[in-house]
Amino acid sequence: MSSAAFPKAPELPVQALIPDLLAILQVRDNLVLEAPPGAGKTTLVPLALLNATWAQNKKILLLEPRRIAARAAAARMAQLLGEKVGQTVGYRVRLDSNISATTRIEVLTEGVLTRRLQSDPELRGVAAIIFDEFHERNIHSDLGLALSLQARELFRERDEPLKIVLMSATLDAQKLAKFLDDAPLLRSEGRSFPVDIFYSDPQRFGDNVLPKVEEKILQALAETSGSMLVFLPGQREIRDLHSRLQSRIDAGVAIFPLHGGLSLDEQLRATSAKTHFDRWARKVVLATDIAESSLTIEGVEVVVDTGLARVPRFDPRTALTRLDTVRISRASAEQRAGRAGRTGPGRCYRLWSAEQHAQLAAQGTPDILAADLAPLLLQVRAWGCDLDELRWIDAPPSAARAQAADLLRSLGASGSVDATLSEEGKAMAELPLHPRLAHMLLRARAWGMGRTACALAAILSDKIPDIGGCDLDAALEVLAGKRHCLESLRPWQQRTRQQAQQLQRLMGLASTEGAELAEPGLLLSQAFPDRIARLRPGSRHQYLLANGRAATLSERDALAGSEWLVAAEIGGQTQNSSDRIFAALRLDPAHFHQQLASLVEEQSHLGWEGDRLVVERRRHCGAIVLECRRVDAPQAVQIQAAWKTLFEREGLEILPWSQDSRQLRARVNLLREMFPDDQWPDMSDAGLLASVEQWLLPNLTNMRTRSELAKLDLDVVLASLLPWNQRGKLDELMPERIAVPSGSQLLVDYLRTPPVLEVKLQEMFGCADTPRLAGGRVAVVVHLLSPAKRPLAVTQDLQGFWNGAYQEVKKEMRGRYPKHPWPDDPWSAEATRRTKNTSARKT
Repeated sequence: MSSAAFPKAPELPVQALIPDLLAILQVRDNLVLEAPPGAGKTTLVPLALLNATWAQNKKILLLEPRRIAARAAAARMAQLLGEKVGQTVGYRVRLDSNISATTRIEVLTEGVLTRRLQSDPELRGVAAIIFDEFHERNIHSDLGLALSLQARELFRERDEPLKIVLMSATLDAQKLAKFLDDAPLLRSEGRSFPVDIFYSDPQRFGDNVLPKVEEKILQALAETSGSMLVFLPGQREIRDLHSRLQSRIDAGVAIFPLHGGLSLDEQLRATSAKTHFDRWARKVVLATDIAESSLTIEGVEVVVDTGLARVPRFDPRTALTRLDTVRISRASAEQRAGRAGRTGPGRCYRLWSAEQHAQLAAQGTPDILAADLAPLLLQVRAWGCDLDELRWIDAPPSAARAQAADLLRSLGASGSVDATLSEEGKAMAELPLHPRLAHMLLRARAWGMGRTACALAAILSDKIPDIGGCDLDAALEVLAGKRHCLESLRPWQQRTRQQAQQLQRLMGLASTEGAELAEPGLLLSQAFPDRIARLRPGSRHQYLLANGRAATLSERDALAGSEWLVAAEIGGQTQNSSDRIFAALRLDPAHFHQQLASLVEEQSHLGWEGDRLVVERRRHCGAIVLECRRVDAPQAVQIQAAWKTLFEREGLEILPWSQDSRQLRARVNLLREMFPDDQWPDMSDAGLLASVEQWLLPNLTNMRTRSELAKLDLDVVLASLLPWNQRGKLDELMPERIAVPSGSQLLVDYLRTPPVLEVKLQEMFGCADTPRLAGGRVAVVVHLLSPAKRPLAVTQDLQGFWNGAYQEVKKEMRGRYPKHPWPDDPWSAEATRRTKNTSARKT
């Protein structure tokens, strides 16, 4: 395709690839196109496909990640055709569409594609889907691609192909081409215009970036003559920098904000040509990463880049999505710099060093690896399968998947056994809202509170405005016109009203006048049952959430001191145990007896107050206790469960262990080790704790205090673990006592390894064989004692001792203990436990 095909089209680099692109798509169904900013891929590629033989009389769908980019792309293509938007080229975005019967190129936002696939999985009359700016890898683009691939596989015949094209300036092209069955990869030449890069001193992450970016803007304004695009992390920085710059920038320079919280008209005002602000010589656009791709901001020749972005990060542990400020990737930095070279040579001032740039990650983290997966899982199940049945470039993480499944179950969207959607789940999937908000709308409609719920959902679907506190009632009143609306909030008010009205239409609600008898707090609890919050005793601003986490309000907030709240927006650091509440509504606890009864569970709580066991019957909503009452006559099973919990927490050492019971455990455990096939009971700590319900708890049914454990005959209780045949075998193989040559029956200490026999040396005269246990498998360690019962020798070889070391012991001990026999020949001496005089008198 040449520029002659469209008289208003300039010569753009991507035009050189159009013949190859058409030739490839004639024989292949997948293609990856890598083209830098300004190459013309967004507008020229869809137009080039219109006349392909496989696209005759069919539609081309162009997917854009943002509404403003979709509208701008449609307008530009229509201009190139010399038509109005809505003729050959139209668009469909949230809250707005411009499509006619003659439209063949539809520019969609990616969420719109998902809903289209759900209603028409065959995509009848569609020849190709082009995923533009695919490098952004938002969750809708990954889902749209996965569903499109399966739709093509299941519903398209070979003679009716569905072409899939992935396009971006900075994508991992090789990885994507391989994923698409080794799809051909086309690369366009470099930028149309050069961009000079200027680095700064090293940037310390976490420092306040505004003073530095303010000075860099003033420097760039002095050094250049064109308009400027400034990339900032978020709306707060845009607002603060706008205020700082107003007193320092010449009156001939216009300052425009550009972020997702603005209306489409406000966004277009920031991106439009100079004729729309002709009373100013140049403009400075303060933007989030919304301006990274797709958009051409007219007149921009300079980019000032902080290198930061604010991105949502979902924490499955807390079920909260937090906005984290992060360093951008090298791919994003390339995209941002390219904004300065879209219409002519430009400059990019980076507020970090060249060394830091080399350390940036090559690509950003795909949303699917860091986002709340509940919306994705709901749509996949509505599609009729589960996540593992689709092809993903990056597999959804297991923790986020599990949390999403739990949330859908808690909202009644799916059952507890399988992944099949309930009727309510199917209705939730049809609404273009997060499952939480969809569930709220469905419940509200059944309660006759639908219009209030639509207003609340519209507020929560956008950036919640700051109206002087956390109370969402203030936003509802401003939206309804019951409270004065600041001029700065007029666009938000108009945009949110429009969305609320659209939701009313989707829900089939009449937009009649008159107030509803609605309680916003009750409605909000249907979206966030896990964020129902109760004030902690003795505090005015610290709350316990139903999910078990702690959260705080500002002590000066109007909601502080309210006993019950439902939190809609919560933030904080992942590593902190407490979160901060930013938006909430009061909740009437009377609803726990009616509309919220399904959130209430009644369970027995077993615990210990000092020495005494306490059993209570508690009604609770998640981690929040609503009511508790003492149970005076607990059942035996409750008492046993309380003891079990105590043993699991403190261990079995709190039992009244005697020396005999400890020895029994050691004897049995040694036999279990020596004879593993004989099924001796496991009397180790872990084994006894694992079987405590069988051998111990039945003996504690009548005990209500820890001090009563002293009455427990643990020797008898432990012995019950041994069948009768094993008891006799135990005494045979591991006897409590061993007979020695003197006639004494002496205890064996099984608590030492190997077992130990302590015996006076004189009682072992003439004994050559060391005593053995377990049928001769275990030699006892003999501690030969002095008359004072101190060890003279430790041996497992008595014969060697008598023939060797005994003579030295005899020399040393004969003088110290003259009354005791120390014969020269221990082999012929009589073993005795008496002294020499006692032995002689007896003789």
